[in-house]
Amino acid sequence: MLLATACALLAPSMQAQAATPAVAWHATDADRADARALLEQIVAIPTAKGRAGVPRLVDVLAARLKAAGFADQDIVRVPITIDGEQTMGLIVRYAGRSPARRPVALLAHMDVVDAIAANWATDPYRPVEKDGYLYGRGTQDNKFGVAVLVATFARLKKSGWTPDRDLLLAFSGDEETGMLSTRRVIANPLVARAEYALNADAGGGSVSAQGVPIDFGMQAAEKTNATFEITALNKGGHSSVPRDDNAIYDLADALARLRALRFPVQFNPITRAMTVKAAGEADGRLAAALRTLLTNPTDASAIAVARQYPSTSTILWTTCVATMLRAGNAPNALPQNAVATVNCRILPGTPVADVQAAIERTVANPTLRVALVGEAVESPVSPVRPDLVAMLQHALEISWPGATLSPNMSSGGTEGREYRRAGIPTYGAGSLGMVMPQDARAHGTDERIPLASFYKELDYWDALIRQIGGKAR
Repeated sequence: MLLATACALLAPSMQAQAATPAVAWHATDADRADARALLEQIVAIPTAKGRAGVPRLVDVLAARLKAAGFADQDIVRVPITIDGEQTMGLIVRYAGRSPARRPVALLAHMDVVDAIAANWATDPYRPVEKDGYLYGRGTQDNKFGVAVLVATFARLKKSGWTPDRDLLLAFSGDEETGMLSTRRVIANPLVARAEYALNADAGGGSVSAQGVPIDFGMQAAEKTNATFEITALNKGGHSSVPRDDNAIYDLADALARLRALRFPVQFNPITRAMTVKAAGEADGRLAAALRTLLTNPTDASAIAVARQYPSTSTILWTTCVATMLRAGNAPNALPQNAVATVNCRILPGTPVADVQAAIERTVANPTLRVALVGEAVESPVSPVRPDLVAMLQHALEISWPGATLSPNMSSGGTEGREYRRAGIPTYGAGSLGMVMPQDARAHGTDERIPLASFYKELDYWDALIRQIGGKAR
């Protein structure tokens, strides 16, 4: 009941719009073999930072799309040199009949986090099929998305289908290491005028070992990732003459206080719906606490219970946690410096400066310095559109009948944050179903993708692209 209420609040016309779906197309064996061959080809190209593989991958994708009928002027390379290495983004325009309509951008990233080959059971850059899975770096994050989108664009182009509006592939070459190419792609006039974007790196969900759908999400928000350093400095001295003032002790005292830092419960439309859903699925104590917080976000008893379930309650508040330490310069010397790294995951709408100020108040030692490390990108919540939820729900039902889509917020980062901050509402899309937690191997050892789920993506994206490229209603 709670979940049904949340979906009704977010998408009141979803059921009515989804009641008249288009006739579903289903991939043939030849379509599946073609998409898989492309996935294996691009997984075999190392596109981690330092390997200079992204331009080679772009050449492969461009050749595939040109062979399908895309003109040279509709395949736009977006080169950029980062730390002395060239990478690039890729934009592909599928021209529509109504140029006045704003386009829709379809996102995926071509780069990967490098793999430690010695830790893998297979060569991470030689795709291998085992037990119904395709193993290889990037199979899950996010080359499957690249392969499915390119294969679908190519097949639709060959078939003679023409969308009513422009559809754009907008691929990044450094999503894992900075998103500078992402920003250049967004700045391109083709992409900058997009009405919204669909991110193939932020959709999908979980299924049981028997293939029964459990939970599928549509990312519409992300927490900001901000890293701070707390630094204690001291004149030091010989360890045989210890003093009360000590950089390590000062930092330790600060971290003990930081451990107790608590941010308030805050709801936006996405996290409120997620909390309603979580309350409907939780055990008695947690369910009661979440229901209480939905009506009274300051209830101390409910907050205390929710904090005992961090995997669920992280959506309720901003978090900061110490993750690294470095201190001292010799075992027989008083420390002259001590530094702690603190990583924060900040709810949308909370300024990073406010979080830094909260850390400084909590540390309560003016001799310590709290400094932001690198960049912290604040990104707003994308409004949940009933018409778009209905289209995504319809496509999901083609892949996983009976599955229900729920808008969600990610605690990790994707390039969706860059699109949102540029004013382009962005949503996770895709139906990749995995058995959790054993299939969650992105960035880790023996990354793999279930081939049965990969093949379902072809049906999903065909249905979705035909809907978003259809005539305006």
